[in-house]
Amino acid sequence: MTLSEFIGKFKSKMLWGNLLAMAGVIAVLLIGFKFAIDVYTHHGESITIPNLVHRSFDSASATADHMGLTLQVSDTGYVRTLPPGCILEQFPAAGEQVKAGHVIYVTINATQSPTITLPDVIDNCSLREAMARLKAMGFKLGPPQFIPGEKDWVYGILVNGRHVVYGDKISVDAQLIIQVGNGMRNASDSVDFVDPDFQEDDGGDIDEFEEVTEPEHEQPAEPAHGDESGSIE
Repeated sequence: MTLSEFIGKFKSKMLWGNLLAMAGVIAVLLIGFKFAIDVYTHHGESITIPNLVHRSFDSASATADHMGLTLQVSDTGYVRTLPPGCILEQFPAAGEQVKAGHVIYVTINATQSPTITLPDVIDNCSLREAMARLKAMGFKLGPPQFIPGEKDWVYGILVNGRHVVYGDKISVDAQLIIQVGNGMRNASDSVDFVDPDFQEDDGGDIDEFEEVTEPEHEQPAEPAHGDESGSIE
């Protein structure tokens, strides 16, 4: 093929017609793709996120579905004064503008109160130490119950009238009653408790003593007097 014949092919109307047809098809595909993307992403549309805090999850989920949004639980918390299952937090926050189909992440109130593991305080520390440790962990404490025993020593813990031990899981709403010694040997004893190391033996010696009095002073004897009468010659 000569050069002139090769150049002549570019002057063919069929070639240019095919090229224009291909360009038109590509343009239509690009425009259609862009339109489809806009429809899928709701281009130019925005939804204001409603305030869902303190609403029940079912109610909030129904509202989100109606607005074209999706609700998803991301975490749980616990607030004693709020009902179980209500929403505590949401993200994004209320009032933000998002597109349809956006996911709202929420934190809901737990259906059961959380528990705390009881530490090793029974028969292991004083009342002051036990109260400080339990309060720092979040336990609720009631007035202590005094029982016979070493003064201020922790002998037990009651929850709803039941004894609990080290390692038990206790609800944060439960009230703990600490049983502490009152310094007496038994319930009817009114004498302060004395450490056994310092108690006297039952058969201890009793000091016996006799009162010594000062001897009476003797009165001096009176001198003897001779006969005063004599013979006269």
